[in-house]
Amino acid sequence: MRHKYFQTIAALAELFSVIAFSSCDSDFLDTVPTDSVSSENVWTSSNMATDVVAGVYTILLDDYRNNPWEGFWDTYSVIMDEDRNWLGNVPILTGVATPSSGEFSLYWKRFYEGIQRANDVIANISKVPDMTDADKARYIAGCKFLRAWFYMRLNMLWKGVPLYLEPINVDECTKARSSETEVWDAIIQDLTDCINEENLPDKYDSGDSDYGHVTKGAAYALRGNAYLWLEEYAKAEQDFKSVGTMGYSLFPDYKTLLKEDNERCDEMIFSVQCIDESGLGNDKNWSFGNRNTVGYAWDNYIPNPNFVDTYECADGKPFNYDDFLPGYSSMTPKERSVFYLRDNMTEGEIETMTNYGADMTKYLPDGNEARIKAVYDNRDPRMKMTVITPYSTYVGGCTGTSYTYTLRWPYRGSDASDPFDLRTDTNSKFYYLWRKFVYEGTEHNNMTYSPIDIPLIRYADVLLCLAEALNEQGKTDEAVTYVNKVRARAGAALLNSNSYTEVTGQDNMRERIRNECYWELAGEDYLYFDELRWKTWKDKKFVSGNGMTEIWGTATYTYSWVGDQAWSWPVPAAEMEMNSNLEQNSGWNN
Repeated sequence: MRHKYFQTIAALAELFSVIAFSSCDSDFLDTVPTDSVSSENVWTSSNMATDVVAGVYTILLDDYRNNPWEGFWDTYSVIMDEDRNWLGNVPILTGVATPSSGEFSLYWKRFYEGIQRANDVIANISKVPDMTDADKARYIAGCKFLRAWFYMRLNMLWKGVPLYLEPINVDECTKARSSETEVWDAIIQDLTDCINEENLPDKYDSGDSDYGHVTKGAAYALRGNAYLWLEEYAKAEQDFKSVGTMGYSLFPDYKTLLKEDNERCDEMIFSVQCIDESGLGNDKNWSFGNRNTVGYAWDNYIPNPNFVDTYECADGKPFNYDDFLPGYSSMTPKERSVFYLRDNMTEGEIETMTNYGADMTKYLPDGNEARIKAVYDNRDPRMKMTVITPYSTYVGGCTGTSYTYTLRWPYRGSDASDPFDLRTDTNSKFYYLWRKFVYEGTEHNNMTYSPIDIPLIRYADVLLCLAEALNEQGKTDEAVTYVNKVRARAGAALLNSNSYTEVTGQDNMRERIRNECYWELAGEDYLYFDELRWKTWKDKKFVSGNGMTEIWGTATYTYSWVGDQAWSWPVPAAEMEMNSNLEQNSGWNN
């Protein structure tokens, strides 16, 4: 089924090529023909007006297309690393970022374009003669939510930005930056307006033609998250609890949650709608996949070993390699690569690994694979549902036929015959690979335009945010209840069910909630913003030696902290040149 706000995308693309939208992005204005239809004429037709509303939503998709190069938000978090070939796109991670770096202008322009489109709808849709007042009110509320969404991203990254709440022309983009508090106030007000709008539904049913549009449930969830940023935990608690009264619930099977068949389940509160067409699908399958995925996908983004190592044992015991492989932690990364080698290595392979530095005295010709598999077989079930681990299998469809491949080292296999080793773009090194968002077998045919919707807010995240709000108020016992709902769905040991999972106080519970966010939400682009809010980003992402590393710890590259100014992004240099009233964030002037 085609989602409603993509039903008119072809017409929308044409419409945007002829409507003279005002925008703070002069490059965008340069593309508008001089004989364009004026924005005023758009508001004479319900059909054209609803197309313009759809255009506000399409900005959300921009974070998820063209991302084999651009970077996903979780690239900035501790959970994953971008292939070295594309690392130049995220210079804030390598210590070379400046206000002229493209990543900063990219998102500044994107979010302000979304804001400008939302402002245009909010200011003008009331003029449409053939649209009901209820629909006008619903669209205005939806666009206020989207405006709040974009301002929230800007505020989390820049800590205070210019506030534009009316449509403007490019030469009017001259405001100074509002304070971080003032921007939060505007976000809260927009979301409160959404919540108070009687024509905005609590939730859309899966078959509703308006599915994918903003709901009260989404507005409560986003406002609750804003209150978390503001450390107004009682207000956050109430908002997250309100979401729970609106018909949302956890989908019973974590493994299949992010499949197309389940993208409209009751867990999905707000998501980016995708279809299998050029420009209208997301790139996660392409970027998260492997060479045996349909279309011979790329593995641009690699799960970070430090993150994978955090997954608990199945009984809740903290994972420790030495429990499975005595002496592992005292070995060098190259020495312990021996544990990851396939059974029955050839003489040439043994010589290569010996020269590499593997401690081949610990090699088991007939039991090496079973030994390392045991490291991963008794862990939190979400680990194997999220990540392809050594000697686990993956059903790929690159040949047009579904074959079961195994992630082995060193690689020997072929795509269509024994031993069916899993093939990657990085076969000279041994990395974890993503399973989340990646096609299995031949379930979809197009590598680059995945039709799987991208969840922006789902109920599991709401439950974990609620647990955080409760715990920060000292309501730790109640917080345990909500975390256990998420753990129970995943099949993980419940908190307080044994000595390993015993919650010993507020600080202990805070760490457990944060870990739960990593294990539950990995790869879904929540976690960088959480790390900024928790103020853990520097310590986690830039810990000595961290970077893109092979599973056993040999570094391909490491990260470099540019300085404490990185907690706030720099105002893009081009924006500073165009608007003399902007002030640069501290530390970014030199």
